[in-house]
Order: sequence, then C-alpha cells, then structure tokens
Amino acid sequence: MLKTYPKTAYVRSTALMKAYRTIPCQNCGRDDGTVCGAHSNWAEHGKGRGIKASDDKCASLCFACHTALDQGPASGELKRDMWERAHAKTQEALIAKSWGDWRLRDLLKKIGWVTA
Repeated sequence: MLKTYPKTAYVRSTALMKAYRTIPCQNCGRDDGTVCGAHSNWAEHGKGRGIKASDDKCASLCFACHTALDQGPASGELKRDMWERAHAKTQEALIAKSWGDWRLRDLLKKIGWVTA
C-alpha cells in the first residue's frame, strides 16, 4: 500500500547549511573539513524524486559517514537509525553553539528549533 504524507513546508537556508559545517561529524566525531549537512532520505521529511528533504532535516556528517548513509551496504533500518541519532545530536550541538552566536540563535528561532 502506498503511504501518503502531508505537503512539506520546505526550509531552504544557505546560512543553516553553512552552520552544519561548523560542528564535527555527529556520527563519528571527525572534524576533517568534509562535514556538511546530510539531508534525510525519507519522504516524511520532504524527500522526493528530484528534490532533497527540507534543509532543517539534515545531520552534520563527514564525507565517510555521508557516503555510508547514501550508498553504503547497511540496511535501511540501520541507516535511518544512524541518521536520526546524528540529526538529534546536530540539533543539540547547534542549539548549544547558538547561545554564543546571536545570528545562529535567530536562525534557529526562525526554523522552530528554539523558542527563546
């Protein structure tokens, strides 16, 4: 049976994509200059044929972890578990970092990650 998902209100933010690069990989801890925002690969986050998920549905991952997520041999369940843990850690790390950076704090307010 085909699953249906409500229409996604996409967040597209260059500043948020840059912020993902400012913290280490939230899967392995690597901070080697290859970390970027790895978008969710799941439809409920807005992923579709020819369109990436919303920019607020990313995890900060290094090249090796991002490649393993997108092309590795692990099961879909293991990949999803890795991404969800890394996404939660990414949110926590950026929220903590935002206490010292008002621009980042304002951005996180706009996407609904923080309220105050």
